[in-house]
Amino acid sequence: MRWLRTFGEVVRSGLTIEETRLEPLLSLRTAVGVALVIGPVLWLVSPAYAASAALGAYSAGAATFQRTWRPRKVIALGAGAGLALSTFVGYLAAGRLVTLLPLLAVWAFAAGMAWSLGSTAGIVAATTIGSMLVTITLPTSVGRALEHAGVIALGGVAQAVLILLFPIRRWGAHRDALADALAAVADYARRLRHDPTAPFDPEPLMTARDAAAVTPSQARTRPPVLHGPRGLAERILPVVAALADPDVGAPAEGPGRDRARELLDAAADVLDAAARSIRRGTPAEVPPRSADVLRVDEEDEVLEGPTRQAAERLVELLAEALEIAGSGGARDKRPTPPGPASAHFLVRPTMLRLLPVVVRAVRRELRRDSPVFRHAVRLAAVATLGYLLASRLPLEHGYWAPIASVMVMRPDFHRTYARAVGRLAGTLAGVALATGMVRALGPDAHVFGALAVVSAALSYTVLRTGYAYSQCFTAAYVVFLLGMGGQAWEQTVPERVVLTLLGGALAMLAYVVFPAWETPRLPGRLADWLAANGRYAAAVLRGYAEPTRERRADMRRALLASREARAAWQEAYDQARQEPVRPRGLTSREAEEAQEALKGFDRAAMLMESHVPRADSRFAPEAEVLAQALEADTAQAADDVREHRNPDWGRRVEEALHAWEDAAGDRSPVLRRGAELQKRALEDLAAAVSRTPLERDVSSAREEHRVRAAVAEGDGSGFAHRGG
Repeated sequence: MRWLRTFGEVVRSGLTIEETRLEPLLSLRTAVGVALVIGPVLWLVSPAYAASAALGAYSAGAATFQRTWRPRKVIALGAGAGLALSTFVGYLAAGRLVTLLPLLAVWAFAAGMAWSLGSTAGIVAATTIGSMLVTITLPTSVGRALEHAGVIALGGVAQAVLILLFPIRRWGAHRDALADALAAVADYARRLRHDPTAPFDPEPLMTARDAAAVTPSQARTRPPVLHGPRGLAERILPVVAALADPDVGAPAEGPGRDRARELLDAAADVLDAAARSIRRGTPAEVPPRSADVLRVDEEDEVLEGPTRQAAERLVELLAEALEIAGSGGARDKRPTPPGPASAHFLVRPTMLRLLPVVVRAVRRELRRDSPVFRHAVRLAAVATLGYLLASRLPLEHGYWAPIASVMVMRPDFHRTYARAVGRLAGTLAGVALATGMVRALGPDAHVFGALAVVSAALSYTVLRTGYAYSQCFTAAYVVFLLGMGGQAWEQTVPERVVLTLLGGALAMLAYVVFPAWETPRLPGRLADWLAANGRYAAAVLRGYAEPTRERRADMRRALLASREARAAWQEAYDQARQEPVRPRGLTSREAEEAQEALKGFDRAAMLMESHVPRADSRFAPEAEVLAQALEADTAQAADDVREHRNPDWGRRVEEALHAWEDAAGDRSPVLRRGAELQKRALEDLAAAVSRTPLERDVSSAREEHRVRAAVAEGDGSGFAHRGG
């Protein structure tokens, strides 16, 4: 039953239209790049060379649509070079299975390991496998193979030149990432008006940080508006949380709460204005009402104590945002000079210095339990097996089966199955559409070349709306290319459908035989998040004990590590919910309750961070004792969770809090209250994951009962009900 329901969700996901902003200008520019190589090569040389040129231009153009922070022209050149290299090397090994299959296995394994560098590298590497399998059938000699490789590389060069000559919305992805971060904090401020303890998802801030990492050459040309607002959003986040929280901020009811709501609403308006300014590159106006609210009157202000301090700090930070929003980010026109003396930007390695980074990333994933390593093994096995099976079938284009496999396979279960469904559906629709047009128009290479360019443009346009819909036009594009080369549609269309079905089935079967389930890894991910949160909370406490620049730097590093651990947990948790396997170590209810407890723990640390004293403030040495106790207890509890033991918090944190009462008094009320909230969150976590021996024995049966109940009610709720 679990597999049937999971497969139903996979089908829905594979055919879902995703709501996203279309980019027709980018699609048009990329399609023009395809046309610029198909037309002249078809006219001057031959359809076979035109097919190679089209493959290079189309794949290089598709690579530029992937989510990446490197210049698009570099991605196009890299994709073209990789396609050309795979084509030439593949031809050298072609002709005998004893040489081609080992090369295909090694190349596919390397392409799978490329996912350790990110999704863009993994997707581009997978396209090189397709290039190797398709174009090795075209050349007739080594010299011709070099010519085809050169023509393929020319397609990547054409795309790069068009990007250079006709830039569309320079730094647009970076602007969007930063604007999304500011808009996320604005949305958080509005939610705090109604729910003072609302959670915040740090993913937009993490994405903005990734986008902020640039090479020295990029730093010289980066717009000034992209230099500072990310740090501004980071500093505003804990302040608005501290202002809204009823435990350490404004009271739950009364004039103080009304004033806090006004400030939060005004903060959201200012941040939204700054986000619009950065996204569009134009000045934006803040409503005068919001600007009036952002004044803390010395006499009439109703907020007092730590709440007033948070309000004053928020007004200071929003003044910077007001300056950005009022000027469109044009305060400083001077470029950021590179060099050690001024290297305050986040450094991204250049292409020449990327090799050590690649080696380290791949080495980290070379272990049996790594999802990337298991994906690479599956990719190598399926590519070789698919090619071997297809070569034994009485079909001419057997390479379509392994191509379909490698293009749908991903390191996780859900995306692999959803893409397999989407590819089959898109292929059926695309070949049916293209077949009808081929029959109506008759054989004409130039007409088919023009239709291939139109299909490429439509594929680029809908690329981000769903894999099935882009695959529909990609399938039509391939049919037109084969028609341009003189292939009869009566042969190619049925072959394409059958071999696509075979390749998709092999990809789905491979994940069942050699899976990389995230469900059994949930306790380890939860333990990592708990330990990272403990280090972050301890770093915040040490910032109170010794408010120095070094302590603030330690706190920042601990915060980033905590966010990375939380993102790893969230990714694993989301994937586990879509997997058709039984919970191991953590049931659905335990995972949900533990997640909420750790979010509360993280939020308490963020509230404490908002009031960390400045460097010239007095020390609170008693906070160091609590920091040591908290770090030790969370580390021990993380080990317990990882080993499936009931966490035993001991008495270190409680003893430190009791010893602190007489020493600290009311000198640090926010710190004291934050520590109590953290202790409560840790107790909630212990209650969530602790089980008696009897509960451990019946947990699987209880989970099955919840699944049956959810199915009977038809409400679609529950972690296990969705395949976890």
